[in-house]
Amino acid sequence: MAWNFVNSPADQAKFIRDSIPVGGLFAGLEWKISPTPFPLGEALAKEIESLGRVLLQFYRATNLLYRKSVEGKQPEWVARWLDLGKPADLIARQRSIAFKNDVPRVIRPDILLTENGFSITELDSVPGGIGLTGWLNQTYGRWPMADGQSKQLETGNSKLEILGGADGMLRGFESIFGDAKQVHLVVSEEAATYRPEMQWLANQIGNSKFKIQNSKFEDFAEGDAVYRFFELFDLPNVANAKKIFELAAEMKIRLTPPPKPVFEEKMLFALLWNRNLQNFWRQELGEGFLARLKKIIPYTWLVDPAPLPPHAAIPELNLTDWSQLKTMSQKERDLILKVSGFSENAWGARGVFLGSDLSAADWSAAVDAALRNFETSPSVLQRFHKPSLVDARWFDFTKNEVVPMKGRARLCPYYFVSGEGDAARPALGGVLATIVPADKKIVHGMSDAVVAPCAP
Repeated sequence: MAWNFVNSPADQAKFIRDSIPVGGLFAGLEWKISPTPFPLGEALAKEIESLGRVLLQFYRATNLLYRKSVEGKQPEWVARWLDLGKPADLIARQRSIAFKNDVPRVIRPDILLTENGFSITELDSVPGGIGLTGWLNQTYGRWPMADGQSKQLETGNSKLEILGGADGMLRGFESIFGDAKQVHLVVSEEAATYRPEMQWLANQIGNSKFKIQNSKFEDFAEGDAVYRFFELFDLPNVANAKKIFELAAEMKIRLTPPPKPVFEEKMLFALLWNRNLQNFWRQELGEGFLARLKKIIPYTWLVDPAPLPPHAAIPELNLTDWSQLKTMSQKERDLILKVSGFSENAWGARGVFLGSDLSAADWSAAVDAALRNFETSPSVLQRFHKPSLVDARWFDFTKNEVVPMKGRARLCPYYFVSGEGDAARPALGGVLATIVPADKKIVHGMSDAVVAPCAP
């Protein structure tokens, strides 16, 4: 779809650039500006809008699976795998009755557009980009007019629509804290890159109620809420984490995401595909949701070095030992090997290895490391579905012209869960598109990527 804007692409791009907050949105990071939103088409937009309830149910089912494994009502290896490498006190908190039914209230899948539809490569329960996407939605959703005012720009006979709406990210994020008196967004040093976007978010919602705090702040009052913007592997560097968790366990403050590392593990997708658990997933998700998830989640394995019987083989791969991964040809290695979670290498593009893009020596080294580190930092293997080529464009301010670009796209929808218990519902706040040049094999944020909000 080609947007037919009233203003020129140059005007649009300059308006977007000039709207960037003085303090920026990411510390030291830039991107290429598209003069228009990234269009998804009606069918894909509707599918993404309806995906939130499926993913919320998956989180609820995952939470139940872990609990029942601990209780001995599901296979014991589920909890054993999910607890690998975690300190005893964090495991105890995860199993605490206080957090029994808690799931993350922000759900963000990473979606790759492929030749056969799309694939969800992972879920992020402590995602960056909330403020950035909020700013993009707001900025692209309103355009300057001659009188200095702004309005939604018209395209032909219809108005430009941003998925989630211009204020969808702001209202969605605000909704997850209920009637909390004060909301503290606790951002760790490890997540400092994202502090500017969270500051923008707090300012837009109202910084009299929403405040950015560092890892030393402890002046929490009863009835407050805390948004945990730090990974659980980083707890030794977050001085106020213990107090936050204790207050939340005592029901004195509201906390999201909960201190449950199960939700930060990529091996959840391996559990979804594990044949031994199919009856459980079918019962908790229903046939429709289960079929939908298996259609869009690539086959995933946990790389467990435990020996197999001589007559057994790893499903789909027909390997009898994980070390045999090293002997596969480059053409056979359309596989992603990555750290599952609870590690400084488990986010961003860190700890991710694309088999078909590595030499035999480098691939072998990655496999050896995954096997060696299983007990402390397990890895998963996932089928790699190559992203398809999409059309994007960005504005070159030096040459004052629009530059077309063939690229590969990652979509990051943000679903915000408001309400309590069974009445809780997810709402789509917005969708962030990151389009990298076609020669890039792994799609992630970088200075030569085009970043834009999504439209139908």
